[in-house]
Amino acid sequence: MVKEIPIEGSEYIYSKGELIAVILRNNFKSEKIVFLTPNNLSQQLGYLPHKKGNIIRAHRHVYNKREVHFTQEMILIKKGKVKVNLYDSQKNYICSETLTEGDIILLCGGGHGFEILEDSVMIELKQGPYTGEEDKERFDGIE
Repeated sequence: MVKEIPIEGSEYIYSKGELIAVILRNNFKSEKIVFLTPNNLSQQLGYLPHKKGNIIRAHRHVYNKREVHFTQEMILIKKGKVKVNLYDSQKNYICSETLTEGDIILLCGGGHGFEILEDSVMIELKQGPYTGEEDKERFDGIE
């Protein structure tokens, strides 16, 4: 497991060269727009600070057929404290990270499980369409 902290408040977790997760802590700050993910990921995580009066011109995204092979999901901890256990693509345990209110994790590869440490509210964003339980492979983790 390799953990990189390129900008204070952001963490990248790799296993054998595979990006497993990107964590954006609640204390992350930047004066400029920063995208924290490589362009080839099917989910993009950006931090976009704007000053009062800035205008983002009206736009729409054009049709662009994409092929998605694995579901990636982003979790925002709206309230509480949650431990996420991270696994590589072979289901081997890598590490655990504790997430608190305002933290975001982008789950990019491998596997994951959660332990709720306090009453919590998690917001999840992922690609669709969702195919239900057949979209997941359950396995015995460290829980």
